[in-house]
Amino acid sequence: MLKEMLYVGLGGGAGSILRFLTSKIVAKYAHDYFLFLGTFAANIIGCFLIGVLSGWMLANQPDNQPFRLLFIVGFCGGYTTFSTFAFENLRLLELGQWTLLLGYTLFSVVLGIFAAWAGMKIGA
Repeated sequence: MLKEMLYVGLGGGAGSILRFLTSKIVAKYAHDYFLFLGTFAANIIGCFLIGVLSGWMLANQPDNQPFRLLFIVGFCGGYTTFSTFAFENLRLLELGQWTLLLGYTLFSVVLGIFAAWAGMKIGA
């Protein structure tokens, strides 16, 4: 378990640092009005990366737990949890789980916004 946690931690740390750098680079070139573009860029890049990494792993080394923990769970999870959300929704789509797909997406977005609002009200 400790070894697995180290893989996730190392990947997550690297992903978080890269997310920070992505946001800084985008902010340098974006107008203040588009404050969200750094997060948007990280989310889209993270979705692409989790697709590439998962596709490669499933095709070449489906049982490579260290690779999955370091790069998919750790790095992509540290770079953006939106990539995991998108990948899970893709899996539901591929499995034809339309009700779960719509419910998961709708509730995640609506309840996520509500939870952020409630947290800000409580924290203020």
